[in-house]
Amino acid sequence: MAENLKHKSHVITDGKERAGARAMFKAIGFTDQDLAKPIVGIANTWIETMPCNFHLRQLAAQVKEGVRAAGGTPMEFNTISISDGVTMGTEGMKTSLVSREVIADSIELVGRGQMFDAMVALVGCDKTIPGGAMALIRLNVPSLLLYGGSIATGKFRGRDVTIGDVYEAIGANAAGLMSDPDLKELEGVACPGAGACGGQFTANTMSTVMEFIGLSPMGSNSVPALAVEKSGVAFEAGRLVMDVLRRGLRPKDILTRNAFENAIASVAATGGSTNSVLHLLAMAREAGVPLSLDDFDAISARTPIVASLKPGGEYMAVHVHQAGGIPLIARMLAEGGLLHESEITVTGHTVGEEARKAKETPGQQVIRSASDPFKSTGGLVILKGNVVPEGAVVKITGHEKLQHRGPARVFNCEEDAMKAVTQKKLKPGDVVVIRYEGPRGGPGMREMLGVTGAIVGEGMGEEVALLTDGRFSGATRGLMVGHAAPEAASGGPIAVLRDGDVIVFDVNARKLEVELPPEEIAKRLSRWSPPPPNYESGVMAKYAKLVSSAAEGAVTRA
Repeated sequence: MAENLKHKSHVITDGKERAGARAMFKAIGFTDQDLAKPIVGIANTWIETMPCNFHLRQLAAQVKEGVRAAGGTPMEFNTISISDGVTMGTEGMKTSLVSREVIADSIELVGRGQMFDAMVALVGCDKTIPGGAMALIRLNVPSLLLYGGSIATGKFRGRDVTIGDVYEAIGANAAGLMSDPDLKELEGVACPGAGACGGQFTANTMSTVMEFIGLSPMGSNSVPALAVEKSGVAFEAGRLVMDVLRRGLRPKDILTRNAFENAIASVAATGGSTNSVLHLLAMAREAGVPLSLDDFDAISARTPIVASLKPGGEYMAVHVHQAGGIPLIARMLAEGGLLHESEITVTGHTVGEEARKAKETPGQQVIRSASDPFKSTGGLVILKGNVVPEGAVVKITGHEKLQHRGPARVFNCEEDAMKAVTQKKLKPGDVVVIRYEGPRGGPGMREMLGVTGAIVGEGMGEEVALLTDGRFSGATRGLMVGHAAPEAASGGPIAVLRDGDVIVFDVNARKLEVELPPEEIAKRLSRWSPPPPNYESGVMAKYAKLVSSAAEGAVTRA
């Protein structure tokens, strides 16, 4: 075995002075032959609290077999995951975005401490994907990321459903539009097994991103979680990482500015989650690539929606796989001149070469060409104005209204807003404002799927708008604007909005304004003082002190 393949692990395994380390390894079954080979870390985000990551133990076993078959020695370790879907609407949801940093930190720590020569990050639920990617970028050893795959579609009375349908049904039930037995029946069938939430929500959006950006082998992530072929995909990922090691290809070689532009285009083209904005900004920071909110708006404006995926469209992630997979989406963008085709991927081929190999299933209706798209421009829009001078993010899939003017209904936490929705206290035309839910203020920037789903479920989705310094699930739809920056806890203008203030949304003009003179906003801000922190100690308090603005990816500063 060439010495350069053990470019890091030789420090731990080689030489008489390392006898103590070898003795420890031998205690758990590793042999001299194992330790003479490159050591590959398998970062597994398996956890027993959600379907998204529940099956990753089995996939990790296949990845390790692939590593061994290709001449390496795998060493698996675990890290955490928080289920957005389970914690949604509770205090526990505040931990979700925080977990992205903990995941990245923990994988980085084990990778540095154990001096792995190469790594595979095995991911599933929302924050594990960017968290795993951020760690691989920091370590910058030959590596790749493999997504566990999407859940199968649920079936409710002849139609496909996802977890998003359940959250909207909660609102319909509260409004008397759905019976208790019907809600219970839906709850029982929406999630039929292991795998991440089935629409183009955050997990599947970031899965798409990882193939387009080049950290995941093209065609691997869109294979569903429980598909028979997924174990083979995992085995091949183990073999591939050894090839990546032999080629000496590192994440920072892959993650160029053009690769990030490809990733943003993939989000725009699939009507993907607004959370991708946070995560791509965070990844770009780790990679040292300049990226701003304005880049998302510009790229989205020139990228058509070519895949009709829930929540804005008709189909789900498993249908993408059946149609031809993420490579087919890439091919459609490449043929439309909308992809930087020369960017390298972990396979050793360019993204354009991988895209051109895509095979389209005859008669599929999920993915269209860029010349015949579902919508001429992409789903991500950045709004700015006197309420959000640093910007805010909205996802437009073609069904939302693009203008709204109405009085503010201001709530200082998600729970109060949810109570108003379920008690039918909202009126047509209202602008629901939920503040102090930002990265610092929450802390943790909770997703608002409970509130947005309830609004849509009550039939108010086209009647009201929503503005928050929190964020949204990828399952959210409607004129729902998140990531308001600066956030309320940092003294952003959203902190001084009052009930009855008239707020104007103009998506086409990229404007979000409150109808107040500048001197009135300044006067209110001069009298404002921040509320006491929600946590005085522990990880949440630490995060609140270190986290940056959502406009910068809500990363923790060193």
